[in-house]
Amino acid sequence: MKRRYLLAAAALPWLAHAEKAPLRIAVAPGPQAEVMDLVARLATAQGLALTTILSVGAPAAVNASLASGGFDAASVEDGVAFSNDPSRQWLAEAALTVTLPMALYSRRLAALRDLPVGARVAIPAEPAAATRALLLLYNHGLLLLRPEAGLHARLSDVRQTRRGLRLLSLPSTQLAAALHGTADLAVIDRAHATDAGLQPARDSLGVEDARSPWAGVLTVRRADVEAPWLRQLVAVYRSEPVKRFILDRYQDGVRRPW
Repeated sequence: MKRRYLLAAAALPWLAHAEKAPLRIAVAPGPQAEVMDLVARLATAQGLALTTILSVGAPAAVNASLASGGFDAASVEDGVAFSNDPSRQWLAEAALTVTLPMALYSRRLAALRDLPVGARVAIPAEPAAATRALLLLYNHGLLLLRPEAGLHARLSDVRQTRRGLRLLSLPSTQLAAALHGTADLAVIDRAHATDAGLQPARDSLGVEDARSPWAGVLTVRRADVEAPWLRQLVAVYRSEPVKRFILDRYQDGVRRPW
């Protein structure tokens, strides 16, 4: 009904001031959806009507729908994934949202300095997650990578490990369980860590920086990059109530890259 009403408003001048349909924001389940729900309430109170649409499909499908007008914006993936999405030619990154950090966990060690010689370090087997894990280990001084590896690092790019660490490649679903057996340390993304009862800020020995390349992004159509509604949306997202919510709700287990 709202779509038909808007078409009629375009044709009839006396409907020019009729209520606009809410902006449609596609969001991934979990923290991205929870934060955007708060943003929607705050924005609506300021006269910018938003509705969040929970998306459980592949980000590529969401981006394709965004490009064709199915949504007005999306908060469903990180910057690295978005940079590789085919729909990027029609879309733009409008702002950073939140970082769901990958972190280093151990059931045996109190600190990374306690890693023994030849310690076993488990990383995700999935290529994209493996790259992220290797860069996190690099940033904590646990290994060296070929300089040209960049955001495409693979196990074959590892040139040296600290104290002869042995890297094990396991499916992400098995990493937490490996901490009870085969691994002295494991690099686990937030979702799988949370499923295992682990929290990045509370339980990890090292956590990904908030301004990681894998920070979440808010994406829009290129034609909307300068839209007033987008500037207002980003301002609300970065407001003090949202900052407090992220800190209080997640205790730095979800990080703020802005």
